[in-house]
Amino acid sequence: MAVNTDRASNKPLIERRSIDYIPEAERHGRLFSQFTLWMGANLQITAIVTGALAVVLGGDVFWSLIGLLIGQLLGGGVMALHAAQGPKLGLPQMISSRVQFGVYGAAIPIVLVCLMYLGFTATGTVLSGQALGQLFNVSDSVGILIFASVIVLVTVLGYRVIHWIGRVASVIGVIAFVFLFWRLMSQTDVGALLQIRHFSWSSFLLAVSLAASWQIAFGPYVADYSRYLPSNTSAVKTFFAAGAGSVVGAQVAMILGVFAAASANGQFAGHEVAYIVGLGGTGATAALLYFSIAFGKVTISTLNSYGSFMCIATIISGFKGHLTVTRMQRLVFVLVIVGAATLIALLGQHSFLGAFKSFILFLLAFFTPWSAINLVDYYCITRERYDVPALANPNGRYGRWNLLGISVYVFGVLVQLPFISTKFYTGPLVATLGDVDISWIIGLVLPAAVYYVCAKKWHSAVPDQLILPVEQNSVVPPEKSGAGRAAAQA
Repeated sequence: MAVNTDRASNKPLIERRSIDYIPEAERHGRLFSQFTLWMGANLQITAIVTGALAVVLGGDVFWSLIGLLIGQLLGGGVMALHAAQGPKLGLPQMISSRVQFGVYGAAIPIVLVCLMYLGFTATGTVLSGQALGQLFNVSDSVGILIFASVIVLVTVLGYRVIHWIGRVASVIGVIAFVFLFWRLMSQTDVGALLQIRHFSWSSFLLAVSLAASWQIAFGPYVADYSRYLPSNTSAVKTFFAAGAGSVVGAQVAMILGVFAAASANGQFAGHEVAYIVGLGGTGATAALLYFSIAFGKVTISTLNSYGSFMCIATIISGFKGHLTVTRMQRLVFVLVIVGAATLIALLGQHSFLGAFKSFILFLLAFFTPWSAINLVDYYCITRERYDVPALANPNGRYGRWNLLGISVYVFGVLVQLPFISTKFYTGPLVATLGDVDISWIIGLVLPAAVYYVCAKKWHSAVPDQLILPVEQNSVVPPEKSGAGRAAAQA
């Protein structure tokens, strides 16, 4: 389904909205842009490194590829369910958590999500700095600073520019990956690598966890980039557009990482960017590949920074009330966010690979329960019937603190602790399970089940229909936008 883009032509280049509801008159875009944005965000070097970890940390090629695919489908399904909320609600993802946690209580998972964004931005900046350092013949640290400057610019410009960057990145990514696969096939006996099989549950589930965690990590902000689509956009088609782009892009990148690491004879770890570019050649070819790596990271790093900005604004507005973010305030927010990520990147650039694996797996314990609660509430309890104006009112329908949502969230984090296996912490049951980390499965299934049972019995009153803000001078009458009489009374 392609939706009308005429309304986008007269919109300012710099986005003027932040966490506020997007009126119908300002909705625009095509579903295909969801596909290209998420494919472009995944066809990049960090996804290659994530796939390579499955082999670097002991897996064989054949079972690593299967494990990664299973993880993509499982995690991508969760991610795409969040994406489908965007057009319906017209809101960034995390502000809708106020339904499950309360207007103040939503700050608890949002703070942790901010830390996630900060970490992913920092680790991505390390790899981009390596690429730019090689491209411009400067140090990696200077490359990191150059990359950070670009991210600040794109993040400040906002939604429309981010989607444009995503389209360009998807084209550049496809060209670069086709070339790299062709070069890899010409230099490596792929068939021989696939024949070397030594299945183990720990290595297989590590591959599943790497891919699933990669996809689930998009959940807290994926709706931020679908919220401008017209409200009558099909939720099913939004699900498949965003999900397919993310799953296809990530799996392609991780397949390249698996084959690259398996054929590297130990030369991949610590020299990820240089090794991948080395597959393509030297001179002008290498320069183009370094550029494509850096450009590919622009998309995902901007998504992380933009998501951080949304989260911080959501936290402040929850305690302060309605928040109108000026362009200058937006710039200050973004400078602080990207500045912090850049500092982390500069300090930790020489110990990237192991720290990255531990980071993404450990963070699952904190945002998988949030994802489970949000999805169960939206699709099974409230069934899309949110009172959007009440999300800004601590004294309204959702209150300041929702003890049910917060309690289930804490339970979801704690119940994973015996099953976590990272450098930061290893649970007591990990050894019994053969060093397999299944915490993310526990963190999705158990909180979802507990919240469903409890919310069915104790959930606060649910509106009869979706209540949207009354839109002034909108091209869509309130009664047709889903606001109706209930919105006028809110």
